[in-house]
Amino acid sequence: MSTGTGADSAPGHISTPSTAATADRAVAAPAGKGSMFSSLKIRNYRLFATGQVVSNTGTWMQRIAQDWLVLSLTGSASAVGITIALQFLPMLMFGLYGGVLADRLPKRPLLLATQSAMGLTGIALAVLTLAGHVQVWHVYLAAFAIGLVTVVDNPARQTFVPEMVGKDQVANAVSLNSANFQSARLVGPAIAGVLITAVGSGWAFLLNGLSFAAPLAGLLLMRTHELHPVEPRPRAKGQLREGLRYVAGRPELIWPIVLVGFIGTFGFNFPIWLSAYVSDVFHGDAGTYGLFNTLIAAGSLAGALLAARRGQSRLRVLVAAAVLFSALLLVTAFAPGFWLFAALLVPIGIFGLTVNVTANSSVQMATDPEMRGRVMALFMMVFTGGTPLGAPLLGWITDTYGARIGMAAGGMISLLASVAIAVVLARVGNLRVRLSRRGVTFVPAVSRPRELVTVA
Repeated sequence: MSTGTGADSAPGHISTPSTAATADRAVAAPAGKGSMFSSLKIRNYRLFATGQVVSNTGTWMQRIAQDWLVLSLTGSASAVGITIALQFLPMLMFGLYGGVLADRLPKRPLLLATQSAMGLTGIALAVLTLAGHVQVWHVYLAAFAIGLVTVVDNPARQTFVPEMVGKDQVANAVSLNSANFQSARLVGPAIAGVLITAVGSGWAFLLNGLSFAAPLAGLLLMRTHELHPVEPRPRAKGQLREGLRYVAGRPELIWPIVLVGFIGTFGFNFPIWLSAYVSDVFHGDAGTYGLFNTLIAAGSLAGALLAARRGQSRLRVLVAAAVLFSALLLVTAFAPGFWLFAALLVPIGIFGLTVNVTANSSVQMATDPEMRGRVMALFMMVFTGGTPLGAPLLGWITDTYGARIGMAAGGMISLLASVAIAVVLARVGNLRVRLSRRGVTFVPAVSRPRELVTVA
């Protein structure tokens, strides 16, 4: 078992399995499998989830409006890629420092500050757009500002979840957070498409800014005595290096983080690809762009609810979902017709979300509470922080060689990384792949007992 104050909530990273069934168990299993919505029985989490679904809807409205506005101002998929890159560049540059702050400071006051700042940024961009003075550099600046706030907001939100629900409901709450985000993704793009077509992007920006009133109200209404707070870490030298050493010594942490890094950098560039398909392949409009995002969101919502129902986080599920997600990107890239392309976006959403949720909950449950801010900051840094590297590259490929080649390139890189990490996990755990009627499972490569890293 892990040592330290969080030992009772973090699974051991080394085990001694005596059978193949042991090697195939979950990374961490909750105390008992509850209902799909079990964490919503907790009042503080209900307030948090309600506020987030309103705010997330506004966030998706702004994302669609932002991408479409940049495309309208410049006519370039590369410019959309630059916007995305600027939004995630701060995470790449400062993400680990955000995790240090999340471990040092109380989460609830920290979130009140970050959510307020993001709301004000949306309102500022709305004023510029509605006044008719917006230029592409304004959008770039707003994207970068949101990225700076997200450096602290992301690890704070991720690590606040266990404080609201307790250790037994972490996996369920993480899955419902994703379901919450994807539910908003179903509504936000549709509203944004109507608003952009009818009155312009400015109103989408304004509604996003105002939507942050909901999470702020939820945070203020929480009963603080019902939280499960983790004692903030005092300021000390070497905390950043301590977090990196902690992850480096645990294969059940580092390999899921590496995998989501590749998937996030090269596989989650949908604003670039979908805007290019709409404008260059299918010759659609903002409504078509909203439809494509809604279909991915529908699949993502299904994936999140399935993860909440599953209640466990298995690395074999993570690897399988990553392989299927990447393969679907390749197939979808060369879909010959509009409706086939649109239909394939749904399973892409299912498997893409499964990768995200499974990796997230696996890493959270395998981490000691006092280290969780730094570990989750590293997780988010590689998942979203790689976008400044991947988005401009894939935007250039898309502009130069077309939308189909751009999407296929992202799928191929993601697929190669997924297969390579599956092999590494099998070698680290001294496992081999066995095909059976039950599907693909990992079994010990030798019959004699030895220490294995639990990877399946």
